[in-house]
Amino acid sequence: MDAISATVPSDSEATRYAAAQPVAKADRIQTVDVIRGFALLGILMMNIPYFGLSHTATPRFFTAPVDSPDFRTFMTVSVVFEGTMRALFSMLFGAGMLLFMAKKDTLADGYGMPDYYYRRLFWLIVFGMFNAYLLLWPGDILYTYGVCGLFLFPFRKMKPRTYLLIAFFCVAVLGVKGIFRAMESKENREGYLKAIQLEKQKKPLTDELKKAKEGWLAVEKSTKYDKKKEEENNKSMRGSYATVFSTYLPLNTKFESVKFYQNFVWDAWALMFLGMALFKWGFFSNKLPTQTYVITLLAGYGIGLTLGWFAFWNGVAWFTNPGKTLDADTFPFQAFYHIRRATSALGHASLLLLIYRSNLVPWLMKALANVGQMAFTNYLMQSIICTLFFYGYGFGYFGKLSYYELYFVVAAVWLFQLIFSAIWLRFFRFGPFEWVWRSLTYWKRQPMAL
Repeated sequence: MDAISATVPSDSEATRYAAAQPVAKADRIQTVDVIRGFALLGILMMNIPYFGLSHTATPRFFTAPVDSPDFRTFMTVSVVFEGTMRALFSMLFGAGMLLFMAKKDTLADGYGMPDYYYRRLFWLIVFGMFNAYLLLWPGDILYTYGVCGLFLFPFRKMKPRTYLLIAFFCVAVLGVKGIFRAMESKENREGYLKAIQLEKQKKPLTDELKKAKEGWLAVEKSTKYDKKKEEENNKSMRGSYATVFSTYLPLNTKFESVKFYQNFVWDAWALMFLGMALFKWGFFSNKLPTQTYVITLLAGYGIGLTLGWFAFWNGVAWFTNPGKTLDADTFPFQAFYHIRRATSALGHASLLLLIYRSNLVPWLMKALANVGQMAFTNYLMQSIICTLFFYGYGFGYFGKLSYYELYFVVAAVWLFQLIFSAIWLRFFRFGPFEWVWRSLTYWKRQPMAL
C-alpha cells in the first residue's frame, strides 16, 4: 500500500492531497504549442550548418559570390531567422515554468509543487548532458535551460513589469561584455598598427605591443578561410564514435562551463524573463487585441529585420577585411544582436497568432501544435537524426553538402516530424521523451495511451 492510500484524507482535504500530474491535453494552450512547434522546426534551420559542416567553414559563406545559392541562403537565414528561434524557445520556456509553478501546491507522497519543479529541472539537466555527451551535439540548449530554470522559482509571483526590467538588466550585462570585447579588439588593432610602424623603423616592441599584435593577428586568422583546417575537421567528424566524442569533448566541456557562465546564462535569462512577462500579459495565449499583434508584427519586423540586414552586411565586411572595417569605425549593428533577435522573434510570434486567429490554414496550425506538444521529443530526435546522417558512425555526410543543400535535409526532417507527431498523438498522450521526463519528474509511471 502506498503513502497516499495508507492515509485517506477527508473530503475537505482531498484537493490538497490530490496526486500531482502533468497538464491534461484538454487544458493545454494551443497557441503556445503552435509557437513552440514553429520555433522547434526553426531551430533546425540554425543548427543544421553545425550538424553538417565544420565551424571553420563560416568565413567562406560570408565571402562567397553574392549571386551564389550558398550566399543567398546564408543571407536569408542570417537576416530573417538567426537567433530568433532560440529566442522564441527561451521565451516559451519561461512561460512554461510559470505554467508549471501555477499548479496548486498539492501534496502527493509528501511532495509538493516545488519538489516536482526542481526534480523536473534536474532531469532536464541530465537530458542536456545526454544530448551533448552521448548524442554528441555541442549545440544543446537543455542543459542551459535546466540550470537557468533553477533560479526562476523565487520570481514566480512578480509583476510583468518586473520581469521586463530583469530582462533588460540581463541584456545590459551582455551589452557591457560586448563593449569590453570591442574595446579589446580596438586596442589590439591600434597596438598592431603601432607595432608594424615600429618594426618598419627597426625599433624594439614593448611586451604590451607584442601582446596586442598577437591578439590582432589571431582575430585576422579567425576571419580567414582555412581549407586545410576544414578538411582535417571533416576527417575527424567522419570517423568513429570515439573519434567524434574526442573531437567534441573539449567543446562540450567549454560550452557547459566557461561559455555558459560568460554568456549563455545571461542570454537565456533575458529571454526567459521576457517570456514570463509576455505570458502574464496574455501575449502567447492569444488574449490581446488583434491591433496589438498587428503593431507588434510591424514593429518587430521593422526593427529586427532592419538591424539584421545591416548586421549581416557588417559581418560580410568584417570577414572580408576586419582591419578596414574596424578602422572605418562604422555603426556597431552587431551590438544590437539581442534586441534584433527578440524583436524579430516577436514578429514571428505575432504573425503566427494572426494567422491562427484568421483560421486560414487550421491544418497547418494543428500540425505545428502537434510538433510543439512533442517539442522535447522532436528536439532530441533532431540530434539523433542529424548526427546519424552526418557523423562518421552513421552515413558520414559531414562536410559533403554545400550550405544551401543542407536545407533539403531540414525540409526532409520537418516533413517527417510533422507527420510523425500527428500520427503519434492520435494514439498517445505524450511524445516518448515527454513521457520519460514526466515519469521521472513525478517518480511514477504516467499513463501513455489515450
